[in-house]
Amino acid sequence: MTLDVTNLGYKELNDAIREQKEPCTIIGCIGQRFIGAGMSEKDITINGIPGNALGAYLNGATVTVNGSVQDAVGDTMNQGKIIVHGNIGDAAGYAMRGGKIFVKGNAGYRAGIHMKAYQDKVPLMIIGGSAGSFLGEYQAGGIIVVLGLKTESDQIVGNFPCTGMHGGKMFLRSECENVKFPSQVTARPANEADIAELKEYLTEYCDLFGFDLEEVLSAPFTVVTPDSKNPYKQMYVAN
Repeated sequence: MTLDVTNLGYKELNDAIREQKEPCTIIGCIGQRFIGAGMSEKDITINGIPGNALGAYLNGATVTVNGSVQDAVGDTMNQGKIIVHGNIGDAAGYAMRGGKIFVKGNAGYRAGIHMKAYQDKVPLMIIGGSAGSFLGEYQAGGIIVVLGLKTESDQIVGNFPCTGMHGGKMFLRSECENVKFPSQVTARPANEADIAELKEYLTEYCDLFGFDLEEVLSAPFTVVTPDSKNPYKQMYVAN
């Protein structure tokens, strides 16, 4: 089913999606916010540029974007999948506690901020290009992967990655020689067990975007994990 949403606001657009019993393709999308918010059991394809908070509170739906997306993709999503064939803006995956976000291109600032795991849910975000500053800020759980594919810079993350990180794990496809990590995290080369774990995450990603899995895994990876579950304890607790 094809929906032309050229003259619809976000409320009318989402009402139209909810009425559909079959997978739907949206055309004429120009910046409408909150598309797919809170939805489950929907299969949505978007041809256009969605606005902020695409898939906010997503609860099981699959959203595919044949283009780029603005800020706050997957804000507080619970489960489901968001697949972006372009780039994403800032604060993607804010406080997400489940589901998957797959991005072929780059991410803006603060991707994965406050990402957390919840019971048996472990959220996953894979960024194919580079990520801006404050990647994984206050990360409390889940997995973030940045691949640096088709980027001109050797530094695939911006400034201040992992600031306040106290849970979860990050995989960066780089030796990260020029990346300055905060003192409360450990950054080390990936070992065989890490690569086996990565392969599990990347198989679906490479199938979606046409990358060669073995080629992606052939480069060195850096694994980042927190040293403390309370990284700012020393600031507020007297010795």
